[in-house]
Amino acid sequence: MPDDPIFEPLRFRNLEIKNRILRSNVSGRFDNYDGSGTQARINWELKFARGGVGAIISSFVPVTIQGRIVPNYATIDRDECIPFWRELGRKVHEQDCKFILQLSHSGRQRDIPGVEFGSGLSSTDQDEELHGFPCRAMTKNEVTETVTAFAEGARRAREAGLDGVELHGANGYLITQFLSSAINDREDEYGGPLENRARFVREVVGAIREKVGPDFHLQMKISAVEHHNVLDFFPDKKRAGNTLEDSIQVCKWLAEDGVDAIHVSSGSSFPHPTNPPGDLPLEAAVRTYDIMASSGSRTFANYKSLRSRLLGPLLRRAWIKARGETIEGINLEASEVIKAAVPVPVLCTGGFQTASVIRGAIEAGRCDGVTIARPLIANNDLVKMFSAGKDRPDEPCTYCNKCLAHAAKNPLGCYEESRFRSHEEMIEEIMTVFDPPPFSTSG
Repeated sequence: MPDDPIFEPLRFRNLEIKNRILRSNVSGRFDNYDGSGTQARINWELKFARGGVGAIISSFVPVTIQGRIVPNYATIDRDECIPFWRELGRKVHEQDCKFILQLSHSGRQRDIPGVEFGSGLSSTDQDEELHGFPCRAMTKNEVTETVTAFAEGARRAREAGLDGVELHGANGYLITQFLSSAINDREDEYGGPLENRARFVREVVGAIREKVGPDFHLQMKISAVEHHNVLDFFPDKKRAGNTLEDSIQVCKWLAEDGVDAIHVSSGSSFPHPTNPPGDLPLEAAVRTYDIMASSGSRTFANYKSLRSRLLGPLLRRAWIKARGETIEGINLEASEVIKAAVPVPVLCTGGFQTASVIRGAIEAGRCDGVTIARPLIANNDLVKMFSAGKDRPDEPCTYCNKCLAHAAKNPLGCYEESRFRSHEEMIEEIMTVFDPPPFSTSG
């Protein structure tokens, strides 16, 4: 469709993709406990590459074992990881799709910490607020080691033949914990004014550029507005966290430092009412949240609240109220302002699944492209639907968030049974991620 801006190539400084739709960072626990990758992850990514997206942004890929959110996610913490990512990239490239690896570190936000490390590393000694995950403030030596770990992760991604990397600086993970005025309470050169709070991520960008050079794609995902206080009973503006103006300045600095694109999200935690925008699926959450019950000081109380016939519905209503009315394009206002302020392309995430909405956002200069996760889980071939002239899928994503509620415990997939003819059909579709299997016993 040559006249459709959705299908115009998106050109970055060091990378070009065939259209304006990227699969956003999402994946299930498809890998081995030690961080080595599996065939199931390759199968997962190929679903979207075959469906027509221009590029895939990998799921959260830890640069250290201590920085993972849950076990059974493939990592990029050692050179032994390179062959797996090389094979995954090769398979995705066969579908005329690019692959961008997301360099990540959980900091204090660790849903299931694993057996190796009891406490998370952060910008602060204060436990994570939603779940009460424990942490301690990083020493300066640990800050330096972590900066190096990000740079080494970028080097490994380049050696694997991947097309670029993204820094996960959004949604409450480690980079957010340094950037955020609501979380970072340090009194050294990494805390206090915005310039100091941005020092960590700017050092990461500098170290990556020193390691991989100026010609390897590097982008940054940022929570443009943190809304840190939205779940407070009495919201305190002092606890709101970074504003859009703060993030604009950070993005300007990052562009000066050599970042090739900005990826706009929102929220100071994951999950957060504004990310992923949608429902709080009580039944699914009760079935799966128990796996986190011992992870933090508030997790067991949260579990009991979700199960409560009184408190559960109250929490759900508060969550939806904090989200607001908008789901599709929830971050477009922020991305439009950031795009006007920086000289690099801007990507926007937030429930996109309607071609006319995406097309309108690009034509109006509100973003250069969009990233999609849940609607692509619901309809892997969404981009092919758009190319065939369909504006919206016949069975669209309902934003129920059951997929993400199940992700910590069960295979990732669409768990909205109303979209299938039967429960059995739903399960069959979810299990396709294990086909083909990692080895054959034939013969």
